Amino acid sequence: MNLEERVLERIRPSKQEADRIMDTAERLKKKVTAYLKKHQYDVNVMLVGSVAKGTFLSRPDLDVFLMFPERVSRDDMERIGLATGEDLLHGERMYAEHPYIRGVFNDMTVDLVPCYAIKDSSKLMSAVDRTPFHTDYIISHTDERLRDEIRLLKVFMKGIGAYGAEPNTRGFSGYLCETLTIFYGSFLNVIKAAAEWKNGVSIALEKKGPAMLGPLVLYDPVDFKRNVASAVHIDTFATFIAACKGYLQSPGENFFFPSERSLLTGGELKRLSNDRGSRLVTVLFARPDVNRDNLYSQIWKTRYAIIRKLDAYDFNVLRTVHDMTRSKIVIIFELERDILSKTFKHIGPPVWVRSSESFITKWKDNEFGGPFIDEGQWNVVAERRHRYVTEMLSEEIYVSGIGRDIDADTMELLGHEETFASADKELLMELLDPKHPWEIQHII
Repeated sequence: MNLEERVLERIRPSKQEADRIMDTAERLKKKVTAYLKKHQYDVNVMLVGSVAKGTFLSRPDLDVFLMFPERVSRDDMERIGLATGEDLLHGERMYAEHPYIRGVFNDMTVDLVPCYAIKDSSKLMSAVDRTPFHTDYIISHTDERLRDEIRLLKVFMKGIGAYGAEPNTRGFSGYLCETLTIFYGSFLNVIKAAAEWKNGVSIALEKKGPAMLGPLVLYDPVDFKRNVASAVHIDTFATFIAACKGYLQSPGENFFFPSERSLLTGGELKRLSNDRGSRLVTVLFARPDVNRDNLYSQIWKTRYAIIRKLDAYDFNVLRTVHDMTRSKIVIIFELERDILSKTFKHIGPPVWVRSSESFITKWKDNEFGGPFIDEGQWNVVAERRHRYVTEMLSEEIYVSGIGRDIDADTMELLGHEETFASADKELLMELLDPKHPWEIQHII
């Protein structure tokens, strides 16, 4: 038995588990159908997602779509869909393009989602309307062997931390794993091909639509205007390529089932920072009451906005990590420095341009010396606006472009020593001693 076969033995649901999952799905469908019929709603019920496609792993979620006729208004579709989910599942409202219900049925997490039963996937009435077409496409283009190959790729993606198109993961969705496996024919063929990928690779299972930009473009076989890989960030894309190269060089179960890391002590973490002379600063915000996925998108936006400010003021970011607790958003930055010199070299215009005259006039009485020429340009030694990182962030956060729902007035700042004293050790280890999941050797 080779490596992939051994992995499949561990991840392929048993017949007993698969039967239980399918039985639960059928019972749920019947229950939803009966509810809709009782209330005289003309709505079809369809099981979609990995369970319907037969590509599910252990403990999958159930995705059940309520398919409304196109004549039904958007308001009525949402109202009936939410009422059905709340009455049957007593779940909570989730929000994508439109709201849906997430609940539990027979110990399985269920997403009950309203959509339109459109006939042409290129003429969407809501963003989720193409999902039933995805389910039909995967079912019609896979057999039992290929479904197992898809399972291997999904678990590989999970193992390396690249699975999921959610805003915080920015990775490979289940449907992307499925279509990649169909295109290349097997798990190993995907790995071999991806090891040779370059930024901007383009794939079409059926035909190409309009030109699109992205590290990976895979034209949706049921909607050629859509890139299935649009959620994949360049870093996740690169991580997958690196993992594929590593797997081909030294295949192992560590790519599918990575070991947990033992936490470094506070002293060990501090030594890592001291060894390279870096400094830490933590930025915290109160967590706003908004949709989790939407909030993660705003956290990334905030993280990048603060990085731009830190770099613009010469604190120079080395690495960054973030996390979200029940009440706080936490972003930790490793910096080259957290205190700057009092002065800096301010570069002005070339001597021969007209604006150089106003530069000389402005700086001629400068307390740190008048303008001087260096490399053909006027320069001057000027006083910095901000010397301390916490001082700079306290003032500049309001004009940095952070996420819309993140309140700058709730910001708290922790300096280097405070960060080591209070930050989560796992987050600090991710910052100061980063390792890819497949590189972790120690087993707890």
